[in-house]
Amino acid sequence: MRRIVHLDMDAFYASVEQRDNAALRGKPVAVGGRPESRGVVAAASYEARVFGVRSAMPMARAVRLCPGLVVVHPNFERYRRLSSEIMQILRACTPLVEPLSLDEAYLDVTENAWGEPYGSKVAKRLKREIFEQTGLTASAGVAPNKFLAKIASSYRKPDGLTVISPDRVESFLQELPVEALWGVGPVTARKLHGAGILKLIDIRSVDIERLREIVGSLADWLRQLSHGDDPRAVVPDRESKSSSTENTYAEDLVDLEAIRAELERMARENAEWLARRHLAARTVTIKVRYADFSTITRSHTLSLATADADVIASWAKDLLQRTEAGQRPVRLLGVRVQGLVAGV
Repeated sequence: MRRIVHLDMDAFYASVEQRDNAALRGKPVAVGGRPESRGVVAAASYEARVFGVRSAMPMARAVRLCPGLVVVHPNFERYRRLSSEIMQILRACTPLVEPLSLDEAYLDVTENAWGEPYGSKVAKRLKREIFEQTGLTASAGVAPNKFLAKIASSYRKPDGLTVISPDRVESFLQELPVEALWGVGPVTARKLHGAGILKLIDIRSVDIERLREIVGSLADWLRQLSHGDDPRAVVPDRESKSSSTENTYAEDLVDLEAIRAELERMARENAEWLARRHLAARTVTIKVRYADFSTITRSHTLSLATADADVIASWAKDLLQRTEAGQRPVRLLGVRVQGLVAGV
């Protein structure tokens, strides 16, 4: 039986800002763009979340929800440096580390450098070492597979640890709403609720053809997950032939300006990655996953390779015009730069 850890930093960008600026501690903080310039929340502190402020929310709305909100411009270079430190801590435990973003990763700790047979003890040590070295807290979920570990990591945030042992899997699944299934966003959830499917385990008893009518090609995957079955392996980093940033949103994005701002943020992160490595990219690709889980990509190949953040961001936003974003709810966004060459 595999032992998988999903480790997720707590309100990462906002926590870094509060750590580095004592005046922000204990206050509602949102990292992102200015509200008057159609900025978007990249991260919200737990003090801000009490007011309903969430990532990917237009900053103007966040300020309305929380009049005392402190808006901080993001410093992605600082966040990337800290993320690199955190990933080094994780890789000292096991080479099987699969980063999902700057602030979260899966680890397969079935075998680990510490010779520790219990995933819970591995997770506790990782959390402790991260805090001792960075001053930041993380939440962790431990389970036999990725699906369950990711759900578990969100259970007791911040600074939480939830363990789902093999003998607890079924009782854990029995308690979950259908929204806990990977791939079920608000739009899909409404469709399932309309069909009387409210709990995760209800998926098991629905006729598979009826389920396909409701959620399309997602049906077989949801049926598999409803039994707690997720065979995906933890895939470690490989030599970089491209750089990509993507994010799955807790609430589907419907505002076109918010979607554009998210793509621009991701494009600029990738440009920073290129610049640090003295690389340039020939091709810019965006990825859009709609609420019904259908996914499209759009690409453009430049005549000259570049690491210019303005150029990459401009093309990412231009490619968005070739999608239905703004007309259909968006669950996931991503930007990739590829066709890498040296010389910047």
